[in-house]
Amino acid sequence: MAQLIPDNGPQGIYYTNYEPKTQNRFILSISGIPAFIMKKVSRPNIDCGEVIIDHINLVRKLKGKCKWQDISMTLYDPIVPSGAQTVMEWVRTAHESATGRDGYADFYKKDFQIQVLGPVGDIVEQWTVKGAYVKTANFGQLDWSTETQVEIELTLGLDNCFLEF
Repeated sequence: MAQLIPDNGPQGIYYTNYEPKTQNRFILSISGIPAFIMKKVSRPNIDCGEVIIDHINLVRKLKGKCKWQDISMTLYDPIVPSGAQTVMEWVRTAHESATGRDGYADFYKKDFQIQVLGPVGDIVEQWTVKGAYVKTANFGQLDWSTETQVEIELTLGLDNCFLEF
């Protein structure tokens, strides 16, 4: 029979003191992009397909292939170093607009880490992303009626992710 009372006894269903992870404490480390221009990043998501096996009037479901979903991120676009220029340097390793020439995956795919920090700056969670490349780059918009900073939105395709801890 399933255990209905938590491991720490009936008191466990009441308030237990804990330290939550917060969205504003993270470091994103991608080679060639300064960490201080990173504003926002989505944590990795995985989607495992399913295989359906038909049998007479019943079905049996099994796990299919697992696919890591795209990661989206938002960067600030400072004057120096130029965020747009930094992103375009990465894009040019995959596709050079001036010549139409594409690059080898070995040059345009990058590995990077997302580190979630605790309240004193210690690393409490670390994701390693493998084989990331720029799938879409949106360099934002300019508007004479606002004073907000320019931002760059990226969507990265990827091969694999690992939650280290």
